[in-house]
Amino acid sequence: MDALYWACAGVASVALVTIALIIPWSVYTRYVVNRAASWPEPVAILLAIVLTFFGAAACYRVGVHMRITVVRDLLPQPWRALTTALSELIVGALSAFMLLWGIGLCATTWNQTIDAVPWLRVGITYLPIPFGAAATVLFVVEKLTIGAPEERRTPVEAFD
Repeated sequence: MDALYWACAGVASVALVTIALIIPWSVYTRYVVNRAASWPEPVAILLAIVLTFFGAAACYRVGVHMRITVVRDLLPQPWRALTTALSELIVGALSAFMLLWGIGLCATTWNQTIDAVPWLRVGITYLPIPFGAAATVLFVVEKLTIGAPEERRTPVEAFD
């Protein structure tokens, strides 16, 4: 699971850096060369999708995703554990939904192309949805079965 986490974080990081390189090129061609390139904006949007789904899976695993725990924190301990497990199951169900429907979306749009990037199939651009969802499902199963990574560390390992 650690390897999957690092793969998700790595893919998201590469996508973010590539976006940061593409956008200045777009600005340069538009305002300096006075001839805007057609590909940077759609490619940056596609990379934002990659960043979103793989980054969300990585953030979920280490618990740095956005979440609101006010109501849960006000509950007594037995209810707190129940609501935590329920929220994990909901995340798992939503991820399974994205996985199954994402595969269908990829299959349905596989033979379509993008005008600005004609060599890239639309189905390929949607692949981050099922892949990111599959990673998230695995991370949910990990949390529900053996606990979150930070829960498995000893106090000494937490400072390493």
